[in-house]
Amino acid sequence: MKWLAKLSLLLSGFITCASLASVYNLPAADSRLVGEQTIHKAVKGDYFQALAESYNVGFFALLAANPGVDPFLLASGHEIVIPKQMLLPFGKREGLVINLAELRLYYYPKGEKLVYVFPVGIGREGLETPHLTDTIGEKRKDPTWRPTAEMRARYFAEHGKEMVREVPAGPNNPFGKYALRIGTSEYLLHGTNKRFGIGMRASSGCIRMYDNDIEWLYNNIPVGTPIRIFEQPIKMSYEENGKKIELHRPLTPDDGSEVKLVMTNAIKNFIGNDDEMLKKVNLLLNNPKGVVISLN
Repeated sequence: MKWLAKLSLLLSGFITCASLASVYNLPAADSRLVGEQTIHKAVKGDYFQALAESYNVGFFALLAANPGVDPFLLASGHEIVIPKQMLLPFGKREGLVINLAELRLYYYPKGEKLVYVFPVGIGREGLETPHLTDTIGEKRKDPTWRPTAEMRARYFAEHGKEMVREVPAGPNNPFGKYALRIGTSEYLLHGTNKRFGIGMRASSGCIRMYDNDIEWLYNNIPVGTPIRIFEQPIKMSYEENGKKIELHRPLTPDDGSEVKLVMTNAIKNFIGNDDEMLKKVNLLLNNPKGVVISLN
Protein backbone atom coordinates (compact mmCIF):
# COMPACT_ATOMS: atom_id res chain seq x y z
CA MET A 1 0.00 0.00 0.00
CA LYS A 2 1.29 3.46 -0.94
CA TRP A 3 0.54 4.97 2.48
CA LEU A 4 2.71 2.31 4.15
CA ALA A 5 5.67 3.42 2.07
CA LYS A 6 4.89 7.06 2.92
CA LEU A 7 4.71 6.24 6.62
CA SER A 8 8.01 4.38 6.58
CA LEU A 9 9.70 7.36 4.90
CA LEU A 10 8.28 9.82 7.43
CA LEU A 11 9.33 7.68 10.38
CA SER A 12 12.93 7.53 9.20
CA GLY A 13 13.28 11.13 10.39
CA PHE A 14 10.87 11.05 13.32
CA ILE A 15 12.64 10.84 16.68
CA THR A 16 10.11 12.12 19.22
CA CYS A 17 9.69 9.65 22.09
CA ALA A 18 6.28 8.10 22.65
CA SER A 19 4.43 9.09 25.78
CA LEU A 20 3.70 6.55 28.48
CA ALA A 21 0.48 4.62 28.97
CA SER A 22 -2.90 6.17 29.43
CA VAL A 23 -3.88 5.61 33.07
CA TYR A 24 -7.50 5.47 34.21
CA ASN A 25 -9.28 4.96 37.50
CA LEU A 26 -11.12 1.65 37.47
CA PRO A 27 -14.88 2.11 37.28
CA ALA A 28 -17.32 0.20 39.47
CA ALA A 29 -17.73 -3.51 38.76
CA ASP A 30 -20.99 -2.87 36.86
CA SER A 31 -19.40 -0.24 34.60
CA ARG A 32 -16.85 -0.54 31.79
CA LEU A 33 -16.47 3.05 30.59
CA VAL A 34 -13.09 4.77 31.08
CA GLY A 35 -11.50 7.89 29.65
CA GLU A 36 -12.84 10.74 27.58
CA GLN A 37 -12.95 11.20 23.84
CA THR A 38 -10.31 13.70 22.76
CA ILE A 39 -10.35 16.08 19.81
CA HIS A 40 -7.08 17.32 18.32
CA LYS A 41 -7.12 20.40 16.10
CA ALA A 42 -4.58 19.77 13.37
CA VAL A 43 -1.75 22.23 12.79
CA LYS A 44 0.64 22.44 9.87
CA GLY A 45 2.94 19.42 9.76
CA ASP A 46 0.66 17.05 11.70
CA TYR A 47 0.27 13.49 10.47
CA PHE A 48 -1.30 10.41 12.02
CA GLN A 49 1.82 8.57 13.14
CA ALA A 50 3.12 11.62 14.98
CA LEU A 51 -0.28 12.05 16.66
CA ALA A 52 -0.40 8.33 17.50
CA GLU A 53 2.94 8.57 19.32
CA SER A 54 2.08 11.86 21.00
CA TYR A 55 -1.26 10.58 22.37
CA ASN A 56 -0.05 6.96 22.76
CA VAL A 57 -2.77 5.42 20.59
CA GLY A 58 -2.56 3.04 17.65
CA PHE A 59 -2.17 4.09 14.02
CA PHE A 60 -5.08 1.91 12.85
CA ALA A 61 -7.19 3.28 15.72
CA LEU A 62 -6.75 6.79 14.31
CA LEU A 63 -7.61 5.61 10.80
CA ALA A 64 -10.80 3.90 11.99
CA ALA A 65 -11.92 6.83 14.15
CA ASN A 66 -11.37 9.33 11.31
CA PRO A 67 -12.66 7.69 8.10
CA GLY A 68 -11.91 9.54 4.89
CA VAL A 69 -9.10 11.61 6.42
CA ASP A 70 -5.72 11.48 4.64
CA PRO A 71 -3.29 10.35 7.39
CA PHE A 72 -0.46 12.40 5.85
CA LEU A 73 -2.17 15.59 4.71
CA LEU A 74 -4.11 16.99 7.64
CA ALA A 75 -5.66 20.37 6.94
CA SER A 76 -4.91 23.00 9.59
CA GLY A 77 -7.83 23.30 11.97
CA HIS A 78 -9.29 19.90 11.01
CA GLU A 79 -10.68 18.15 14.10
CA ILE A 80 -9.13 14.71 14.58
CA VAL A 81 -10.82 12.21 16.91
CA ILE A 82 -8.29 10.69 19.30
CA PRO A 83 -9.81 7.44 20.71
CA LYS A 84 -8.93 7.88 24.38
CA GLN A 85 -12.30 6.70 25.67
CA MET A 86 -13.06 2.98 25.71
CA LEU A 87 -15.06 0.18 27.26
CA LEU A 88 -12.98 -2.30 29.25
CA PRO A 89 -13.03 -5.79 27.70
CA PHE A 90 -15.31 -8.43 29.19
CA GLY A 91 -13.55 -10.67 31.67
CA LYS A 92 -11.51 -10.59 34.85
CA ARG A 93 -9.68 -7.34 35.58
CA GLU A 94 -6.35 -8.90 36.42
CA GLY A 95 -2.80 -8.74 35.11
CA LEU A 96 -2.26 -8.18 31.39
CA VAL A 97 -5.17 -8.35 28.98
CA ILE A 98 -4.65 -7.96 25.22
CA ASN A 99 -7.65 -7.52 22.95
CA LEU A 100 -6.35 -8.24 19.45
CA ALA A 101 -9.36 -6.67 17.75
CA GLU A 102 -8.64 -3.25 19.23
CA LEU A 103 -4.83 -3.58 19.24
CA ARG A 104 -4.67 -2.57 22.90
CA LEU A 105 -3.04 -3.97 26.02
CA TYR A 106 -4.67 -3.40 29.41
CA TYR A 107 -2.70 -3.79 32.64
CA TYR A 108 -4.53 -4.11 35.96
CA PRO A 109 -1.91 -3.79 38.73
CA LYS A 110 -2.61 -5.95 41.75
CA GLY A 111 -3.99 -4.03 44.72
CA GLU A 112 -4.58 -0.80 42.75
CA LYS A 113 -7.83 0.58 41.38
CA LEU A 114 -6.18 1.63 38.12
CA VAL A 115 -5.88 0.36 34.58
CA TYR A 116 -2.98 1.20 32.26
CA VAL A 117 -3.69 1.09 28.52
CA PHE A 118 -1.08 0.75 25.76
CA PRO A 119 -1.32 0.44 21.96
CA VAL A 120 0.35 -2.70 20.58
CA GLY A 121 1.35 -4.19 17.26
CA ILE A 122 0.36 -7.80 16.64
CA GLY A 123 0.98 -10.60 14.14
CA ARG A 124 0.20 -9.93 10.51
CA GLU A 125 -2.01 -12.14 8.35
CA GLY A 126 -0.62 -15.67 8.21
CA LEU A 127 1.45 -15.06 11.36
CA GLU A 128 -1.33 -14.43 13.85
CA THR A 129 -0.73 -13.71 17.51
CA PRO A 130 -2.31 -16.67 19.33
CA HIS A 131 -5.24 -16.58 21.72
CA LEU A 132 -3.94 -17.82 25.07
CA THR A 133 -4.03 -17.70 28.85
CA ASP A 134 -0.63 -17.85 30.57
CA THR A 135 1.78 -15.85 32.74
CA ILE A 136 4.89 -13.77 32.12
CA GLY A 137 7.64 -16.35 32.37
CA GLU A 138 10.76 -14.24 31.97
CA LYS A 139 11.97 -10.64 31.68
CA ARG A 140 14.97 -9.69 29.55
CA LYS A 141 16.95 -6.48 29.26
CA ASP A 142 19.00 -6.00 26.07
CA PRO A 143 17.68 -9.25 24.58
CA THR A 144 19.41 -11.07 21.74
CA TRP A 145 17.20 -11.59 18.70
CA ARG A 146 17.30 -15.08 17.19
CA PRO A 147 14.87 -15.66 14.30
CA THR A 148 13.05 -18.98 14.36
CA ALA A 149 13.70 -21.70 11.78
CA GLU A 150 10.34 -20.85 10.22
CA MET A 151 11.30 -17.18 9.89
CA ARG A 152 14.64 -18.09 8.31
CA ALA A 153 12.95 -20.44 5.83
CA ARG A 154 10.40 -17.77 4.90
CA TYR A 155 13.16 -15.20 4.44
CA PHE A 156 15.17 -17.54 2.21
CA ALA A 157 12.09 -18.28 0.09
CA GLU A 158 11.40 -14.56 -0.34
CA HIS A 159 14.96 -13.24 -0.78
CA GLY A 160 17.02 -16.21 -1.98
CA LYS A 161 19.64 -15.83 0.76
CA GLU A 162 20.17 -16.89 4.36
CA MET A 163 18.84 -14.74 7.17
CA VAL A 164 21.16 -13.70 9.97
CA ARG A 165 20.87 -16.21 12.82
CA GLU A 166 21.48 -13.79 15.68
CA VAL A 167 21.39 -10.04 16.34
CA PRO A 168 22.94 -8.85 19.63
CA ALA A 169 21.63 -5.95 21.70
CA GLY A 170 21.94 -2.63 19.93
CA PRO A 171 20.24 -0.34 17.40
CA ASN A 172 19.74 -3.14 14.85
CA ASN A 173 17.96 -5.48 17.26
CA PRO A 174 14.26 -5.88 16.31
CA PHE A 175 13.38 -6.56 19.98
CA GLY A 176 14.57 -3.15 21.16
CA LYS A 177 15.89 -2.92 24.72
CA TYR A 178 13.35 -4.99 26.67
CA ALA A 179 11.35 -8.18 26.25
CA LEU A 180 8.86 -10.15 28.34
CA ARG A 181 8.38 -13.83 27.49
CA ILE A 182 4.88 -15.33 27.56
CA GLY A 183 5.22 -18.53 29.59
CA THR A 184 7.92 -20.68 27.97
CA SER A 185 6.73 -19.97 24.43
CA GLU A 186 8.45 -18.19 21.55
CA TYR A 187 6.03 -15.29 21.91
CA LEU A 188 7.24 -12.07 23.53
CA LEU A 189 6.08 -8.62 24.44
CA HIS A 190 8.97 -6.50 23.24
CA GLY A 191 10.16 -3.11 22.07
CA THR A 192 11.32 -2.34 18.57
CA ASN A 193 14.11 -0.67 16.63
CA LYS A 194 11.50 0.76 14.26
CA ARG A 195 8.69 3.15 15.09
CA PHE A 196 6.56 1.57 12.37
CA GLY A 197 4.00 -1.08 13.34
CA ILE A 198 2.62 -0.06 16.75
CA GLY A 199 -1.16 -0.23 16.62
CA MET A 200 -0.97 -2.31 13.44
CA ARG A 201 -0.76 -5.94 12.28
CA ALA A 202 2.94 -5.94 11.42
CA SER A 203 4.83 -8.49 13.54
CA SER A 204 5.61 -12.20 13.13
CA GLY A 205 3.25 -13.04 16.00
CA CYS A 206 4.84 -11.29 18.97
CA ILE A 207 3.38 -8.23 20.72
CA ARG A 208 5.25 -5.08 19.69
CA MET A 209 5.24 -1.95 21.88
CA TYR A 210 6.74 1.53 21.95
CA ASP A 211 10.12 1.48 23.69
CA ASN A 212 9.00 3.66 26.60
CA ASP A 213 5.93 1.47 27.13
CA ILE A 214 7.78 -1.86 27.25
CA GLU A 215 10.42 -0.32 29.53
CA TRP A 216 7.66 0.75 31.92
CA LEU A 217 6.17 -2.76 31.92
CA TYR A 218 9.60 -4.31 32.41
CA ASN A 219 10.16 -2.13 35.48
CA ASN A 220 6.68 -2.49 36.95
CA ILE A 221 5.31 -5.99 36.45
CA PRO A 222 6.70 -9.11 38.12
CA VAL A 223 7.42 -12.49 36.56
CA GLY A 224 4.30 -14.61 37.04
CA THR A 225 1.87 -11.82 36.08
CA PRO A 226 -1.19 -13.39 34.40
CA ILE A 227 -1.72 -12.61 30.73
CA ARG A 228 -4.76 -13.29 28.53
CA ILE A 229 -4.91 -12.69 24.77
CA PHE A 230 -8.19 -12.86 22.87
CA GLU A 231 -10.20 -11.19 20.12
CA GLN A 232 -13.24 -9.23 21.28
CA PRO A 233 -14.44 -6.85 18.52
CA ILE A 234 -17.78 -6.04 20.19
CA LYS A 235 -17.97 -4.43 23.63
CA MET A 236 -21.19 -3.24 25.27
CA SER A 237 -22.06 -1.69 28.62
CA TYR A 238 -25.01 -0.33 30.58
CA GLU A 239 -23.83 2.98 32.01
CA GLU A 240 -25.54 5.55 34.24
CA ASN A 241 -26.16 7.82 31.27
CA GLY A 242 -27.32 5.08 28.90
CA LYS A 243 -26.19 2.16 26.78
CA LYS A 244 -22.73 2.27 25.20
CA ILE A 245 -21.23 0.16 22.42
CA GLU A 246 -17.72 0.00 20.96
CA LEU A 247 -17.12 -1.88 17.70
CA HIS A 248 -13.86 -2.89 16.04
CA ARG A 249 -13.24 -4.52 12.70
CA PRO A 250 -12.54 -8.27 13.14
CA LEU A 251 -9.10 -9.56 12.18
CA THR A 252 -8.66 -10.98 8.70
CA PRO A 253 -8.07 -14.77 8.89
CA ASP A 254 -5.22 -16.73 7.25
CA ASP A 255 -7.12 -17.24 4.00
CA GLY A 256 -7.48 -13.48 3.50
CA SER A 257 -11.28 -13.57 3.46
CA GLU A 258 -13.12 -10.54 4.80
CA VAL A 259 -14.93 -10.96 8.11
CA LYS A 260 -17.73 -8.58 9.03
CA LEU A 261 -19.55 -7.91 12.25
CA VAL A 262 -23.10 -9.26 12.38
CA MET A 263 -26.16 -8.58 14.50
CA THR A 264 -25.96 -11.23 17.23
CA ASN A 265 -28.60 -12.25 19.75
CA ALA A 266 -26.47 -10.66 22.47
CA ILE A 267 -26.62 -7.29 20.67
CA LYS A 268 -30.37 -7.66 20.09
CA ASN A 269 -30.92 -8.40 23.77
CA PHE A 270 -28.76 -5.43 24.70
CA ILE A 271 -30.75 -3.08 22.44
CA GLY A 272 -34.20 -4.41 23.31
CA ASN A 273 -37.38 -3.52 21.40
CA ASP A 274 -36.14 -0.37 19.71
CA ASP A 275 -36.28 -0.46 15.90
CA GLU A 276 -34.49 2.86 15.48
CA MET A 277 -31.63 1.73 17.67
CA LEU A 278 -31.41 -1.56 15.73
CA LYS A 279 -31.03 0.41 12.50
CA LYS A 280 -28.37 2.60 14.05
CA VAL A 281 -26.36 -0.39 15.29
CA ASN A 282 -26.66 -2.15 11.91
CA LEU A 283 -25.00 0.86 10.30
CA LEU A 284 -22.27 0.80 12.93
CA LEU A 285 -21.67 -2.93 12.36
CA ASN A 286 -20.93 -2.21 8.70
CA ASN A 287 -18.59 0.67 9.55
CA PRO A 288 -16.95 0.07 12.93
CA LYS A 289 -14.96 3.09 14.10
CA GLY A 290 -13.46 1.72 17.30
CA VAL A 291 -14.91 4.53 19.41
CA VAL A 292 -17.51 4.46 22.16
CA ILE A 293 -20.98 5.25 20.78
CA SER A 294 -23.95 6.22 22.94
CA LEU A 295 -27.18 4.45 21.97
CA ASN A 296 -29.44 6.89 23.83
